[in-house]
Amino acid sequence: MRLFSKSGFPSVSIRVHLWAKILVVFSLIYLAAACSVPNLESATCVESRNALREFYSFHFGNNMSFTPDDLRARERFLTPEFAEKLRGSREGTDPFTTGADDIPKAFRAGDCREISPERTAIEVVLFWKDDTRSEERKINVEMAKRGDVWLVDNITQ
Repeated sequence: MRLFSKSGFPSVSIRVHLWAKILVVFSLIYLAAACSVPNLESATCVESRNALREFYSFHFGNNMSFTPDDLRARERFLTPEFAEKLRGSREGTDPFTTGADDIPKAFRAGDCREISPERTAIEVVLFWKDDTRSEERKINVEMAKRGDVWLVDNITQ
């Protein structure tokens, strides 16, 4: 088989083969883009989940045992009513996860349910994993929109 014709250009079979490869690559790219899973979640859930992740990332990145100082550091993520409710929490516990001194190692934001355009309920999965224990528990976090900001309004085990 000749790779080049007498004029110095690639032979017809080589050009056809090259174009076929290019077509296959672009077809695969198009298919991958066309078959992506659409986001079926409401904008309300997307926004409130982002705020919840920001709060729990801050919480897990700092001291998780309750103290009045730690509550003050988290107030920017909480509704004033919920912050006031938490002021009576027992020191050394974690009112933002289990309400006890059993502190989890990680979290994951789960399913979201839109209660209203200004309120959502999000399932949070808490994880404990070490040499002797591998456990997960779910809690429910209610988020409330105040102005343009989503805040934690309630946590139930």
